[in-house]
Amino acid sequence: MKETSSFQELGLSQDSLSAVRKKGFTQPSPIQEKVIPLLLSGHTDIIGQAQTGTGKTAAFGLPIIEKIACHSRHVQALVLTPTRELALQVSDEIASLRGHKQLKVTSIYGGQPMQRQVNNLRQGVHIVV
Repeated sequence: MKETSSFQELGLSQDSLSAVRKKGFTQPSPIQEKVIPLLLSGHTDIIGQAQTGTGKTAAFGLPIIEKIACHSRHVQALVLTPTRELALQVSDEIASLRGHKQLKVTSIYGGQPMQRQVNNLRQGVHIVV
């Protein structure tokens, strides 16, 4: 596989590219370079493994953001994490990558009042972590 020199070559929209630049990322990490084009190209299952801090959340989060239909107010993506802390971290990271796209992300986990979580879902959420 040819080494990618920039996020522009991965097929991301201008809005996503702007969000990536705003976060200070200039070049995709190896996992982003491999995963983003695959997920953008169609419906596929991917299992990716990389060390902490390599951009795994952006690798799957950016393609999810690209494919969300913001005009629809139903859940379109579900991200599962093993801990509440990771759920909050992933949710925050995806929200920071959405750019100007009007999509809603929420975390659902134990130890929080269930009614608050149900209310978030009823208001219309695109991505649930």
